[in-house]
Amino acid sequence: QVQLVESGGGLVQSGGSLRLSCAASGRIVRIHTIAWYRRAPGKQRELVASVSENGSAYYSDFVKGRFTISRDNSEHTVYHLEMNSLKPEDTAVYYCNEKITESVGLLKWSEGDYWGQGTQVTVSS
Repeated sequence: QVQLVESGGGLVQSGGSLRLSCAASGRIVRIHTIAWYRRAPGKQRELVASVSENGSAYYSDFVKGRFTISRDNSEHTVYHLEMNSLKPEDTAVYYCNEKITESVGLLKWSEGDYWGQGTQVTVSS
């Protein structure tokens, strides 16, 4: 069973930086896309950024130029969201989401959509 574990959230002052990490584990064959979403209090969940396995990246306008998705140099099932120039309006619970093909048996694969548990990011003014 694939699991995603997030880390790196916390409290930071406006203008500061944080790096979130999303570590995938399980019998992973292929990671197709990795995306980060967030949900602020009283608001709907929104897409922050995503990257596909061909390297094509998407960033929402409200984070473009400030946030970057990257893959860990040594652990290729770990992805990071580098967040710079943070603003109070970036305060939210951040979730990673990955579309993954996993091995479920001899010559058997299954593609699934997986979510991390969420990590709180709080930016003070």
